[in-house]
Amino acid sequence: MDAKKGSVGKAAKGCAIRIVDEAKNILPANEPGLIYLGNGRQFEYHDEHEKTLQAMGLDGLATMGDSGYLDQDGYLYLTDRQSHMIISGGVNIYPQEAENVLIEHPEIEDVAVIGVPDAEFGEEVKAIVVPASADHDAAALSGDIIAYCRSRLSAIKCPRSVDFVAELPRSDAGKLLKRLVKAPYWKGHDTTIV
Repeated sequence: MDAKKGSVGKAAKGCAIRIVDEAKNILPANEPGLIYLGNGRQFEYHDEHEKTLQAMGLDGLATMGDSGYLDQDGYLYLTDRQSHMIISGGVNIYPQEAENVLIEHPEIEDVAVIGVPDAEFGEEVKAIVVPASADHDAAALSGDIIAYCRSRLSAIKCPRSVDFVAELPRSDAGKLLKRLVKAPYWKGHDTTIV
C-alpha cells in the first residue's frame, strides 16, 4: 500500500512511533507534537553522552527533535524541527505551518518564518520573504502577507512583521539554513530565547 500524500509513511514492523506533548503525554491522532521513535535497539550519539540522554526518554524511544503527527491510520506527517519552534507568550508555534501557507501567496518567491526577540512575549513571529517581483510596495505587501496568513491560520501562528530580502540562505541541496536567517535578529543575545 502506498503512503498517503504528504506522509513519510507508517512505522516498519518492529518499530514504534509516539507523538507527545511537552509533558510527554501521548497525543491523539492528528495532534502535532514531538516525535519519539524506537526499534528495540539502543540509540546513541557518537561521543555525545549528554545529547544521547536528552534524546532518550519515552519507554526506550528517542527523539531527533522532529515534530509531527500520526493520522488515524498510523501514517506519520512531519511538521517541523523542535529547534525551529517559536515560543511566544508561552505558546509553541511551529513555523512550518505559516511557511506552508505563505509560499502559496502569489507575490512570494521564497519564505522563512522565524522567531525574533520580543520583550513582552519572548519571541515574535516574523516572515522573511523573497518577493516574486522587485517592484513592490513593501508596506502594502507586508500587510497583504499578514492578512493572507491570518485568513488561513490562527493569528498567533502568523507573522506580526515581514522583512524582504533578495534571497534566503540555502544549502547546495536546497535546504533552508534557518540558523543563518535567524542570526542577525539574535545578535547580542546570549540565547535564542529572550
